[in-house]
Amino acid sequence: MDTSTWSWEPGERLIVDLNACKDKYEWIEELHVSPDGEKLGAVVNVQGEFSACINGEAWDETFERVWNLKFGPKGQLTGCASDMGEWKFVVDGQPWDDTYGYVWNTMFSKDGSKICTAVQQDMKYGAAIDGVLWENLYENATGFVLSDCGNHAAAAVQVDQMGQAEIDKFAAGIYTVAVDGKAWNTKFTNVFGLVFNPDGSRIAAEVRLNLYDYTIAVDGKPWTQTYQGTWAPTFNPVSGAVIAPVRQGGKWTLAQDGLPIWDFFVNCWQPQFSQDGSTLAAIVATALGSWTVAVDGRPWNVTADAMVSDLVVSHNGGLIAALGKTGEQWTAFVNGKAWPNRYDMAWAPVLSPDGEHVAAKVEKNGKYTVVVDGKEYSRAGDNCFDPVFSPDSRFVLVKMVEGGKYYRRVVPIAEFK
Repeated sequence: MDTSTWSWEPGERLIVDLNACKDKYEWIEELHVSPDGEKLGAVVNVQGEFSACINGEAWDETFERVWNLKFGPKGQLTGCASDMGEWKFVVDGQPWDDTYGYVWNTMFSKDGSKICTAVQQDMKYGAAIDGVLWENLYENATGFVLSDCGNHAAAAVQVDQMGQAEIDKFAAGIYTVAVDGKAWNTKFTNVFGLVFNPDGSRIAAEVRLNLYDYTIAVDGKPWTQTYQGTWAPTFNPVSGAVIAPVRQGGKWTLAQDGLPIWDFFVNCWQPQFSQDGSTLAAIVATALGSWTVAVDGRPWNVTADAMVSDLVVSHNGGLIAALGKTGEQWTAFVNGKAWPNRYDMAWAPVLSPDGEHVAAKVEKNGKYTVVVDGKEYSRAGDNCFDPVFSPDSRFVLVKMVEGGKYYRRVVPIAEFK
């Protein structure tokens, strides 16, 4: 996401006073903020009909229902809207030309230039990119993904009909992967965890070969090795090799193109490469109730007894962070060390462009704020949204609702104490 054109002038700006909107709408719900913090969007009820508003001003058109609002990387506000028994996909108040039986699961390309949504039409399922629906729709489709460039969409699809109690037919395989509506020739018992490579030219997925055996399939071709279980694969962004967590003998490791490359753990999942491909990290459990992160196969000493999640890796692998939950309290783990404070909830860590700082939205005692490098912002609000670092990594964009007013603040990192 290009943040270089955003306003990074330090200080505070009131974007919208939601209290002043109370007389305009029956109610306001589902608050969202654009990535640059300049716009607050929400679902609003207008005399019994629904619409969406941006900074307090509603779209021209109203609908029977509006939900699943999302801001794209370019700041466009999208939503799913029902009208006269059909569903529309709406971008900045303008519905796509076609209506659908249902729409959901909005996805954006990395630069925000392409928008994709899952679609049900006449009880068949597929995807539409910028309003263009797949030519082929399927009995069922799940696990939709969009390539980074936004030119390709894929899903796990059911290619054969199955009647009630046709267990043998299910076991023989009725699922596969469809890319841009075109299904692989190979069928599987189940398909999960689809992922495109960085340029969208290849795709890999977890596949279940029968009732007992799992493996990874890449561009329709399964690995020759089978496992007791798998988790979603990932591509090495430089070499193109496919890495996936696999279970053998009751324990988990990472396999590359079918062969184990790490020692075995009680669990292992969500592997991530640095952008330069030099570092590979994954969430692992070294024992029951002992979750941490392993980097290039070596686990950190810091652990959480409930879970570790939301792993992020900097472009060169020098900064790695994740969330850790111990008991009912959350904190962040950064390069093997835990932040000093604990929170009722924490959201995915955000890394600075220079790979030196980590920020996260957190909740404590019903209030929300932002923490940078373990140091809390001096103010907390009724709502807060994911922070963003400036391109030079000197400032943090804090997007916060306080007393019914939404503020956009650019805060120097030095002010987090």
